Amino acid sequence: MSGPWTPPAGGRPAANPRRTWVVLVVLLAAGVAFLVHTNGLSRYQVAYVVVLIPSIILHEVSHGFVANLLGDDTAKRAGRLTLNPLPHIDPLGSVVLPALLILSGSPVAFGWAKPVPVNVAKLRHPRNDSVWVSLAGPATNAVLFVAAALLFRYFLAHQLFLSPGATELPYGYEFLLAAGLANVAVGVFNLIPLPPLDGSAVVERLVPDRHLAGYYRIRPYGMLIVFLFALFVLRGSAGGHLFSGELRLWGALSGVHL
Repeated sequence: MSGPWTPPAGGRPAANPRRTWVVLVVLLAAGVAFLVHTNGLSRYQVAYVVVLIPSIILHEVSHGFVANLLGDDTAKRAGRLTLNPLPHIDPLGSVVLPALLILSGSPVAFGWAKPVPVNVAKLRHPRNDSVWVSLAGPATNAVLFVAAALLFRYFLAHQLFLSPGATELPYGYEFLLAAGLANVAVGVFNLIPLPPLDGSAVVERLVPDRHLAGYYRIRPYGMLIVFLFALFVLRGSAGGHLFSGELRLWGALSGVHL
């Protein structure tokens, strides 16, 4: 019996990740520049776009980092403990959904990256440790939100980069505002108890063992449910309430009530 078929040598060369990343950055920058030029995006929305994807990626990397601390090195071996965006970007959650929300004028925009692989069985205390792994993402976003708000407060208290008689805050202040609100949006969104979002891990911990099989049946449809929920529920009045809550949190920490 002959061995398995193998493709002939000298086929198409493998894609260069660095070149792919450069092309993506150029296309994104061109798209943003076009929208700004045509007044399709405000300065604040540009800042929001710039900080949203890194916020999503840091959220996801933190899951793998905590899992590694608790005994599961799956994400590390898969090369997912990296700040390089390419291994993490999910076309639907990292590009399509945030773009639709921002361009449609939604009060909040958020998304997700490719889930970091976690082998719960390798955790030292699987059922309990899986909750800590899931909460690591929202906790990271909370830390980034607090850091942005306190830095904004410090800049304003010391009048840094402010010009006398200026009618609007410098772009750096808008960037910090966008960083804060983007991170709280990503963190809160991921706490929704729908699989595969992080909030579902808390629900799974509370569901009695005898009911877990029934709960797991909705997992294959989880991503579609989350996408539709974000697009049709959070883009409406629910998103407005979330945005109002974000602004109250921002005001409490930054000292500036918007």
